[in-house]
Amino acid sequence: MSRPRHNGTTHGFSRAVTLMQTRIRKASEGRGFAETRLLTHWSEIVGEDVAATAKPVDIGFGRGGMGATLTILTTGAMAPMVEMQKEQIREKVNRCYGYNAISRVRITQTAPTGFSDGRFAFEPAPTKPTEPDADAEARARTVTQKVESNDLRDALARLGANVISKQNN
Repeated sequence: MSRPRHNGTTHGFSRAVTLMQTRIRKASEGRGFAETRLLTHWSEIVGEDVAATAKPVDIGFGRGGMGATLTILTTGAMAPMVEMQKEQIREKVNRCYGYNAISRVRITQTAPTGFSDGRFAFEPAPTKPTEPDADAEARARTVTQKVESNDLRDALARLGANVISKQNN
């Protein structure tokens, strides 16, 4: 008995984006974002300068489904600058949709530190790499000494040292 022939290159696996696409779409549509690209590619759509100071938070559709309002969150200090760019933002967002979906842009302000527990960062916090200590490196070298390939042994030792130092912290 012969096995059925598999024509794809995925060998029965699905890409992560395929698995999550419907969930992401449902979550974003719940906030009015029928076009998820607006959220995922915000900086490309409106430009880096606007994206650094303002984020889309909601799209409210009026009666009849046309003439939606895009709500943008920014800090109080940047609100006048974003306010002056509202028309350009609206045009760029409508280009993303492919038609005149957004008729109005509304600016919502928050304190520089944000709301809820006092933190709303527009930029991700920079991560500082931590170097593993000498003890972690020594323990990792001991575990990986039987690996024949030098490159693989070094890579595994670096990985092991990082894991050991994270567990110690």
